[in-house]
Amino acid sequence: MAIYAVGDIQGCYSVLQRLLERIAFDPAVDRLWVVGDMVNRGPESVQTLRFLRGLGEAATVVLGNHDLYLLMVGAGHKRLDDDDTLFQVLEAPDRDELLAWVASRPLVHVEGEFAMVHAGMLPGWTIARAQQLAVEVGEVLAGPVANDLLLHLGGNEPETWSDELVGWERYRVIVNALTRMRFCATDGRMALQAKGPPMKAPTGTMPWFQVPGRRSTTHTIVCGHWSALGFYRMPGLIALDSGCVWGGKLTAVRLEDGAVFQVQA
Repeated sequence: MAIYAVGDIQGCYSVLQRLLERIAFDPAVDRLWVVGDMVNRGPESVQTLRFLRGLGEAATVVLGNHDLYLLMVGAGHKRLDDDDTLFQVLEAPDRDELLAWVASRPLVHVEGEFAMVHAGMLPGWTIARAQQLAVEVGEVLAGPVANDLLLHLGGNEPETWSDELVGWERYRVIVNALTRMRFCATDGRMALQAKGPPMKAPTGTMPWFQVPGRRSTTHTIVCGHWSALGFYRMPGLIALDSGCVWGGKLTAVRLEDGAVFQVQA
């Protein structure tokens, strides 16, 4: 058995299939970890969701910002932009089943020495704390006020975490950190509008994984979200978004031995 972690697919189903063929992925014995952003911008979002859902326990998926955006649009709280390709999911006959499956995915997955999240973790959070907060949001997303949560998730405020936060502001910070963050300051202030490469960090910030004293260094974090960073490895980090949907590559890493597999979009 092998565990393969794959970067942001974003509706590039055909590219994913070529990658899985290259690694000879066998869902009967292997497992696929997906770092989120299953959908949007690519041409085959609905095929991607159906395939991953059909893998059952062979697929472990965490939510990305585009996946949450799909849920927000599906709930009527966001409008599609011109470059969005989510209409194929929203108009599908199995739309409700697919949206329910997406909503049931976690924000953080921890197993052995690895912790998978879409974007990153705030420097003050341990792995256990991040997982606890992710479960907190997941319970709301699965409960009777899920629609209200989706209504209030948008926005960049507050920029920093506090244990004293409550309600929608509390959930918004958790979700923004786990699914949108690239840069933050040493005090945990997030620069959520910055999307460039690490050398273009906004003044007073740095890539979240370079913050001194970060408390999540007990595990190797597997993440995506940052195409301008690209495929990047350092001790304790495997970043997998190599810009497939932008004409780059789709990347997978076999977690047991660190072997890298890539296919060109």
